[in-house]
Amino acid sequence: MISFFAKLLIKNHDDTANPTVRQQYGMLCGIMGIVLNLLLFAAKFVAGILSASIAITADAFNNLSDAGSSLITLVGFRLAGQKPDPQHPFGHGRFEYVSGLLVSVLILIMGFELGKASLDKILNPQPVEFHWLTVAILGLSVIVKLYMGLYNRAVGKKIASPAMLATMTDSLSDAAATGAILIVTILSTVLSVNIDGYCGAAVALMILWAGLNSMKETISPLLGQPPEKEFVEAIEKLVLSNEKVSGIHDLIVNDYGPGRKIISLHAEVPADADIWEAHDTIDNIENEIFRTFGCIAVIHMDPIAPDDETTVALRKAISEEVKEIHPNLSVHDLRVVPGPTHTNVIFDAVLPFDSKLTEDEARTRISELVTKNHPNTYAVVTIDRSFT
Repeated sequence: MISFFAKLLIKNHDDTANPTVRQQYGMLCGIMGIVLNLLLFAAKFVAGILSASIAITADAFNNLSDAGSSLITLVGFRLAGQKPDPQHPFGHGRFEYVSGLLVSVLILIMGFELGKASLDKILNPQPVEFHWLTVAILGLSVIVKLYMGLYNRAVGKKIASPAMLATMTDSLSDAAATGAILIVTILSTVLSVNIDGYCGAAVALMILWAGLNSMKETISPLLGQPPEKEFVEAIEKLVLSNEKVSGIHDLIVNDYGPGRKIISLHAEVPADADIWEAHDTIDNIENEIFRTFGCIAVIHMDPIAPDDETTVALRKAISEEVKEIHPNLSVHDLRVVPGPTHTNVIFDAVLPFDSKLTEDEARTRISELVTKNHPNTYAVVTIDRSFT
């Protein structure tokens, strides 16, 4: 159904890299979510009244909160699609992450409220009445929620949307919760036991778990998570495809919302290259990155001496030696400055985040290691961190 409406209502619906297309997909799914969740709320509320079941009634209000979540998603995509302005020169794309976070908060609130109501039902049990209409409504609800989870997953992956994937998690957890209520409703009647309150508590725990996972997924991009490995590899492949660039490092990806990335990196070029030609090469690479990935790129040129045998040999040796300190420790921007009494070896060392050494400790150990293995040398080390 979503695919049908997308083809019907969204122009160039396959161009998901286009911010306008992404916005329209998000708004379409938001509207669909509001309609379906309101219908489910009405049906389950009737079923809850007929059966006097706290689990079914709470599940009904869970669907009402889902309608509110879909409304938040709809508004979030609408706000995220606004054009940059003087106060927000990088656009409003992070509104999408914020809307996903609000959805997660609503999930947690509903799980907490359902838990309280279920605890009261455990302490003060009341008989649950069986109706085949209730069973039919719950069964249909499971099917609808599974469908909603599937289309939110498909669209979320299609447009790379954390908010949509958070909604998918909520829909699937709702399907599981309603399915559990359906099974318990039937078993309670067959076995003549009242476990309505316990069922509600189990559903509440499932909802709380889904909310916590969803919150984690939406907070991470807001705080600044590393870019996807595939994206980093694609950038590196594109830059290094130019024969005048021998290496890259210090790649940083700033994410201002889906489809709104600004990257910077250092490209190693021969120190004896013509400055105008090197600058032209870097300009061309920046333009190619924009055409390929839609990202603004800022590239800093680092001169290296690829034909200086002493520098090349020393860089290779030190690159291997620092592995004694940490297997993933790497060096770059190595320069050699000879003097009458000693030689300065100047370079950056990328210290992994899982290293137990402080930056000062790492700097000291690297310097001592270089001096030990290469007498009459003095290491000038700048500790770097990887942002990928």
